[in-house]
Amino acid sequence: MKSRPKLPASDRQGRLLLVFMVIAGFIVTFYTMSSQERSSLTIQEMVLGISFGVIYLLLALYSQVLFDRVPAGWAEALFFFVECSLVLGIGFVLGTGGIWLFVVPLSAFAVETLAPRRRWLVYGALFAIVVLSNGLPSGNWINALINGLTAGTAIFFVAVFAQLRLNEQQAREHVEQLMLELEKANVQLAAYATQAEELAMTQERNRLAREIHDNLGHYLTIVNVQIEAAKVVMDSDPGRALDAMNKAQELTKKGLTRVRESVAALRESPVSSRPLGEAIASLVKEAQSTGIVTEFQVTGEPQSLENKVALALYRAAQEGLTNVCRHARASRVDVLLDFQPGEVRLEIRDNGVGAAETTGGFGLLGIRERMQLLGGRAEISTGVGKGFCLTASVPMPYADGPVQPEE
Repeated sequence: MKSRPKLPASDRQGRLLLVFMVIAGFIVTFYTMSSQERSSLTIQEMVLGISFGVIYLLLALYSQVLFDRVPAGWAEALFFFVECSLVLGIGFVLGTGGIWLFVVPLSAFAVETLAPRRRWLVYGALFAIVVLSNGLPSGNWINALINGLTAGTAIFFVAVFAQLRLNEQQAREHVEQLMLELEKANVQLAAYATQAEELAMTQERNRLAREIHDNLGHYLTIVNVQIEAAKVVMDSDPGRALDAMNKAQELTKKGLTRVRESVAALRESPVSSRPLGEAIASLVKEAQSTGIVTEFQVTGEPQSLENKVALALYRAAQEGLTNVCRHARASRVDVLLDFQPGEVRLEIRDNGVGAAETTGGFGLLGIRERMQLLGGRAEISTGVGKGFCLTASVPMPYADGPVQPEE
């Protein structure tokens, strides 16, 4: 529920000014009376006129009580009706000498409490009070109209100054409200900055974890396969076993190099200086060294990809081939890099044992995260005896247009 505005008399200066206006009104009224008029006043009339003024003053000073207890709309109407009636009563009982001093505060009250259109009803009532209180007793309506116009000028200027005061008060309150909102916004901004920093740190940790897992897991898997192959043929074919061990050693060195690169803030990217197809071809060659028949095919018109897109697809190929070597027990794997209008798709399909369902290890989770960050998707299809098929795709990744095929 919207709170009602307080009347000007609610502050100390307003109260003092109102009391001064009422006292001055009585003084001017009695001063402008002729000695005959003063002598003709009865005690009852003087008490009644002064009582009207006291009630007028008390109602103005403590009007907030009325405004808080009476429903909106009725309180304003009741307040101005009673006050105008009291001023009219003072004019009829004591005379009209200082009646304009009683009228002026009501114009300020109208500015403080009423909507602009309703204020004119009060202004008209105040003008009518001055005219009637002067014209009815004397019958001189021309003089009454002149007095009404004089009082109307005072009403106008007081209303203007009251409006200026109200505007200044509202502007100050608006500024204070804006300051509070700005303070709250600063607090929220600080909280958002902290959350953004924590989110960035989390994303960077996840990125580092994916990079280390993809690199280290890939190379360790192939090294393990080479060592297993060397153990099998060590007695029957020492030369072949030695060759496998040499390959394992070479891959170990590469893996260590990749790990150092990852720990050193991952500044180097395996696709930063060569096309994606060439980078995936090197992974296929490494997979072929394990004895698995691996075929790689590029379809569509090769495109130059953004580094983050090429890196995501490279890591997907790396993880897919690592899983084939580690789990699939496959004799063949086919890798397809397909450039389509508005999308690039990577597919890795093997003829291994497959599975009833995928457990979704860390590597597959990393692939999904990479694809989702780029607005793409990663899907896995498998079945017992049907092998695995990993598909990763990213929409609209092209950066520099078609790449000219190499000779």
